[in-house]
Amino acid sequence: MPAALHLLRSVFGYGAFRGAQAEIVSHMVAGNDALVLMPTGGGKSLCYQIPAMIRPGCGIVVSPLIALMQDQVDALLQAGVRAAFVNSSQDYATASATEKRLLAGELDLLYVAPERLLTERFLVLLDHLADAGKIALFAIDEAHCVSQWGHDFRPEYIQLSVLADRYATVPRIALTATADALTRSEIKSRLGLDAAPTFVASFDRPNIRYIIVPREAGSPRKQLQDFLGEHRNEAGIVYCLSRKKVDETALWLAGQGVAALPYHAGMLAADRRENQQRFVREEGIVMVATIAFGMGIDKPDVRFVAHLDLPKSLEAYYQETGRAGRDGEPAEAWMTYGLNDVVIHGQRIEESAAPDEQKRIERQKLDAMLAFCEAAGCRRTVLLNYFGETASACGNCDTCLNPPEMWDGTVAAQKLLSAALRTGQRFGAGHLIDVLCGKQTAKVEQFGHDRLPTFGVGQELDDAGWRTVARQLLASGLLHADPQRFGGLMLTDAARPVLKGETILMLRRQEVRKKSKTARSSSKYSRSSAGDDPRYEALRAWRSTLAREQGLPAYVILHDKTLRELAETQPSSLEELLQVSGIGESKAARYGLALLEVIRSG
Repeated sequence: MPAALHLLRSVFGYGAFRGAQAEIVSHMVAGNDALVLMPTGGGKSLCYQIPAMIRPGCGIVVSPLIALMQDQVDALLQAGVRAAFVNSSQDYATASATEKRLLAGELDLLYVAPERLLTERFLVLLDHLADAGKIALFAIDEAHCVSQWGHDFRPEYIQLSVLADRYATVPRIALTATADALTRSEIKSRLGLDAAPTFVASFDRPNIRYIIVPREAGSPRKQLQDFLGEHRNEAGIVYCLSRKKVDETALWLAGQGVAALPYHAGMLAADRRENQQRFVREEGIVMVATIAFGMGIDKPDVRFVAHLDLPKSLEAYYQETGRAGRDGEPAEAWMTYGLNDVVIHGQRIEESAAPDEQKRIERQKLDAMLAFCEAAGCRRTVLLNYFGETASACGNCDTCLNPPEMWDGTVAAQKLLSAALRTGQRFGAGHLIDVLCGKQTAKVEQFGHDRLPTFGVGQELDDAGWRTVARQLLASGLLHADPQRFGGLMLTDAARPVLKGETILMLRRQEVRKKSKTARSSSKYSRSSAGDDPRYEALRAWRSTLAREQGLPAYVILHDKTLRELAETQPSSLEELLQVSGIGESKAARYGLALLEVIRSG
């Protein structure tokens, strides 16, 4: 491992490997295959970049994200690595020149989209390299795209099995940040990695604070505005379920003075590219998007991810929230949701052309997502347990920082279950709440539900309180929102003991939560006061100017974390500069004197 450690320090500027990185690098340098599960920001890239630089030949990296290849390659070039990419955004002459460099042995890493790699022309080029022993390894990034059960399925990924058949002697490493047991099995099977060991790093992202609040009727935008008020001038992502909601939310936020941009598949490709480029290259941009945006986003200083709608699975939620805080600095994952989200997702599952087995799995995933939202205990524990990892209370989520009050909700549950039963199990929560609260609405009178024994028996709770009960009964599996009945709430077999009074049901009481700003100070992941340091601000200004001059994202030059360490340690020589995390020999040679001058002047 001396060679690997030398590259880690001299090229990438890090003094030691983290977690399983050293074991994976050693395994790949020896020419073996591997499946790597590592959270976003956990250092997956180094697991193939360093072996590719040590082994003979060039490492071929398969990535589905054409828009981000340029930034990935730019970051490597800044570190002094001979890297390039080939994809459909290039003209023939540029792509041809890169291929010639590849054949001439002038590259350490080549990034390529799966569509390009699978062309016969490119495969023939790889044949020549393989015959000459000049392919160091194949790295298949975002490997979960191979799973037909997943949320990011890409058909061309299945065809990557050709690598195992055609280049059997070349080591392959598949990497992903999101994969449950089913997806892991599918990745191995489809990519011919059945005999390869699986390296699983902890899925925990301790720097991310999870906050989930029920959607308040008529004011979800106000809820979002209050949250964004704590993240002024910070980069973040706001996820919405529909394209229309993306456009409306982005327009509204812009009217509130937020630098917000929309992103969804219904936009012109040129507009999407421009908005993504602005998000990546400018500071403080808020991207309002559908899930079409974000996979593989390499921007390390995303300080928050907000969901205005419920994701369809914990895998999707984990991946989307994982785009925050890649630099290890404090970040927040905030979400507001309502019962209607469950109904909409359920309808989409039922109306899809998927086979029954896939629909069953998707319903289970949605149930797990809802249970996570309604958890009374530590959210991080629930999330990690879902991925097969045990954990204790984290102290950095809303339920840890402000534990919910529990109450005996057995009688309330019986009232709601009885209302659902007596109205024919075909009405949604809103109508059942009207019945329980004794509201003489036109719909209640139309169906004669004002004459039911349950009419008006639930006036001890308001609408919000009853919605809290309904969500928890859904999350507990006592009720089921039937998409074929437009979200009508139906009792499950598990409801019978509660309805008969054979069991006690403890529920979490809904309350107005303390602002996260108050709770934030009680966690070790409190936000840093580095922004008040004039030396840190001077370094940021220097980096911004340099980034504009070079046409690069600021983080490609140096991460915020590196600037913060520079401001705190104040190195006074090139030798001391090289001890700062994130500064290798290439960056020290390129920027060292300028950095020392900024630090002295700051």
